[in-house]
Amino acid sequence: MQPTTELQRPIIKTELPGPKAREIIAADAQYVTPSYPRPDYKLVAEKGYGVWLEDADGNVFLDCNAGVAVCSTGHCHPEIVKAISDQAAELIHMCGTDFYYRHMPALGKKLDEIVPIDGPTKTHFANSGAEAVETALKLAMYHTRRQKFISFFGSFHGRTLGALSLTSSKKAQRLGFMRQSLDVVHIPYPNKYRHFADDRLSDEATVTRDVISWIENRLFKTTTPPEEVAGIVLEVVQGEGGYLPAPTAFVKELRRICNEHGIMLIIDEVQSGMGRTGRMFALDHHDGVKADIVCMAKGIGSGMPIGVCTAKADIMDWHKGAHASTFGGNPVAIASALKTIEMLQGGLVENAREVGEYLENGLRKLAGKYDVVGDVRGLGLMLGVEFVTDKASRKPNVALRDRVEMACFNRGLIILGCGTSTIRWSPPLILAKEHVDVALEIFDDAIAASI
Repeated sequence: MQPTTELQRPIIKTELPGPKAREIIAADAQYVTPSYPRPDYKLVAEKGYGVWLEDADGNVFLDCNAGVAVCSTGHCHPEIVKAISDQAAELIHMCGTDFYYRHMPALGKKLDEIVPIDGPTKTHFANSGAEAVETALKLAMYHTRRQKFISFFGSFHGRTLGALSLTSSKKAQRLGFMRQSLDVVHIPYPNKYRHFADDRLSDEATVTRDVISWIENRLFKTTTPPEEVAGIVLEVVQGEGGYLPAPTAFVKELRRICNEHGIMLIIDEVQSGMGRTGRMFALDHHDGVKADIVCMAKGIGSGMPIGVCTAKADIMDWHKGAHASTFGGNPVAIASALKTIEMLQGGLVENAREVGEYLENGLRKLAGKYDVVGDVRGLGLMLGVEFVTDKASRKPNVALRDRVEMACFNRGLIILGCGTSTIRWSPPLILAKEHVDVALEIFDDAIAASI
C-alpha cells in the first residue's frame, strides 16, 4: 500500500495482534533480549508511509508516536529515501574518525548555523542520543577539569553507564546496575502541576524560585560545591519524565548560575529538538538563553541512527584521540540528516507549530470534557496528557492511562505513555489538521471506553 489521499482513517482488519504478528512476537520472545521496555499493546510494524503505519497483517494505524519522536519527516518520505539511496550508491562507510569526507563538515556547518549556541561551534558525531550525551559528559569533564554533574528527577538521557548516571525517570532503568558511574546529584524538576515538595498545584514563578533555591542554598552549600561541578544537564522539555516544559525564568536562572561558576550548561535536545516543539530547538523558546553544549539525535536523521554533540569551539578543545566513533558520522546517516534539516527549514517546523497548536486546543477541549484528564502541556507537536483519578485530587491514574493507550491501539491510533500517568503525542511533523481530527475522535472514544 502507498500513501493516497483516499486513506483518511485507520484500517483494522484482524484481531490485534493478528496471526502473522503473533508469530513474530513469539520469535522475538525466543531470540531477542527481554530488556526492551515495550508497552502492553503489541505493534508489529511492517511498512510505513507518511503518518500511516502498517503491521504484519495489513492493519493500518495512524501513527502519533513517530518511533518515539524519530520519524520527523514521516515514514519513508520520498525525499529522505532518495537522499539515503543516492548516498548509499556512492559511499556507505569509510570511518570519519580516521579519514575525511565532505559530509561531516557539511553537517557541522549546518549545525553551526542553527544550534542555540553563541559563537563558533564544533560537532562530534555519534550513533544515538545516549552516545551524544556521553560525548557531552566527557567533554565537560575534560574542559572544566571537574567531575560532578547536576541532573533532574524525571530526566532521561540514555541507558549507557555514564548517561544512566544522569537518568532518573524510572526505577527499572537503574535496577540491577549498582552504583552510579559518575558523580551526579539529582534535584527536582520545576513542574508547576505537581510541586516537588508536596505535589500541590503551583505556578512557574514558585517552582522556579524553589528549585533554584535548592541548587544555590542547599546543594552548593553542602554536598556539591559549585567549583567542582562540570555541568548541569537539562531537558528543556522533559521527555520520559512526562513531557514537561521548563519555565523560561528557570532556564534563564540556570544560565546565570552556570555563568557565575564556570559550569557547562548542557542541553539535551535528543527528543525535543529538530522542529518538534514548533521551533528548531526547544531552547529557542527561551529568548536570549544559549547553551554551551547541545546533544541531538532522534528526529535529526528521520529514522537513520545518528547522534551529534555540538559545543562552543573553544570548549571542544580536547586532544587528538580523546573521543571518537567508528560509525559516528556515517555518510548515509548524514545525508538523511541534511535532507531532514532542509525539509524542517522548508516548512515542517512551522507545520509543527501550527498543527501542534490545533492538536493542543483539541486536547484541552477533551480535558474540559473529562474529569480524569488532569493536565495538557507541551510545545508544538510534543504534547503530554496526564491522567488522574479526578481534577480535584490530581492523583495519578496509571491504570487508566494504560487502558487508554490500549484502547487507542485497538482503534488504530499509535500513542505511547511516559512519566507516571501521561500519554505523549509525538507524531511526524508532517501531520495535518485532518489527521488531528481523526486522532482526537479516536482518543475521545478511547477515554470514554476506558473510564
